[in-house]
Amino acid sequence: MMNKERKSGKTVPIIVVTAITLLAATVVYLFMDVRNKEKEIDDMIQLFEIEKEEMENEYMGFAMQYDELQIHLSNDSLIRQLEKEKLRTQQLLEELRQTKATNTAEITRLKRELATVRAVLRSYVAQIDSLDQINKQLTQENTIVRRQYQEASKEVDKLTVEKQKAEEKIALASQLDAAAITITALNRRGKEESKVKNVTQFAVNFTIVKNITVQTGEKTVYLRLTKPNGEPLVKTADNTFRYENVNLEYSAKKYIEYSGEQQEVTMYWDVEEYLSAGTYRAYLFVDGVMIGEQSITLN
Repeated sequence: MMNKERKSGKTVPIIVVTAITLLAATVVYLFMDVRNKEKEIDDMIQLFEIEKEEMENEYMGFAMQYDELQIHLSNDSLIRQLEKEKLRTQQLLEELRQTKATNTAEITRLKRELATVRAVLRSYVAQIDSLDQINKQLTQENTIVRRQYQEASKEVDKLTVEKQKAEEKIALASQLDAAAITITALNRRGKEESKVKNVTQFAVNFTIVKNITVQTGEKTVYLRLTKPNGEPLVKTADNTFRYENVNLEYSAKKYIEYSGEQQEVTMYWDVEEYLSAGTYRAYLFVDGVMIGEQSITLN
C-alpha cells in the first residue's frame, strides 16, 4: 500500500518537468526561427547597400574625370558643357545618397542615369583626345588619373566580392526546409507496426518551415526511401529527379502550393515487395535541394 502511494506521489512532478521541458524547447525553437528570419533580411539589406555603394563610387569617379578634363582645356564652350555635365553627375550622386538602398524603383532609375552619364563622358573624352594640344597635356596627368582609376577599380572589385558573398547567403536563405520529420510503419489495419513482416505502408510526415524569401507557387516534393542496404524503394526506374547534376530515383512525389507560410505535409509509400529487418531512411527534396531526412528501424 505504501509503495503505491509513493509511486503515485512521483507521477505529478515527472509530468510537470516533462511539460516544462517541452515548453522550453518550443520557446527556443520559436526564438531561433525569428533570429534566422532576421538574419535573412539583414543579408538582403546588406546586398542592396553594396550595390548602392558601387553606384556611388562610379558616380564619384565620373565627376573626378570631368574635373581632370576641364583642367587642360582652353575651349570655353567645351568647358561650360563639361561643367554642366559634371554638375548633373553630382546632382545624381546626391539623389543616390539620399535614396534608401531598398527603394528598388529609384535605384533602377539611377542605374539608367548612370549608363547615360557613362556614354556622355565617353563622347567628351573622344572629342578631347582628337585635339593634339589637349592630348599632350592629358599625357602628363595620365599617371595620376590611372592611379585614381586603379584605386577605384580595386574598391569596386572588393565590393563585388562582398556582393557575391551576400548573394550566396541569400541563396541559402531562399531554400525550403523541412522540420519535425517522422516515418511511421503501418500494418494493413493502419496501425503503427514495428515488425517488418507486418508492414504494408510507410507514412512520412513533416512540416515545411515558413520562409518569406522563397518564391511562392507550386512546388514538387520528392520522397526517396532507401532499404537497409541503401537501395531505393521505387515502383519504376523511370521515376527520377535531378539532384546535384545526377538523376536520382524517387519513391513518391507530391505537388504542394507553397504560400511562404508553415505547411504540414504527409506522403505515403505502399509496400509491394519483401522487406528485410534494419534501418529505412527517408530523404526529402524540393527544387533540387535536400530539405531533410529521417530514419526508422524495424525488427
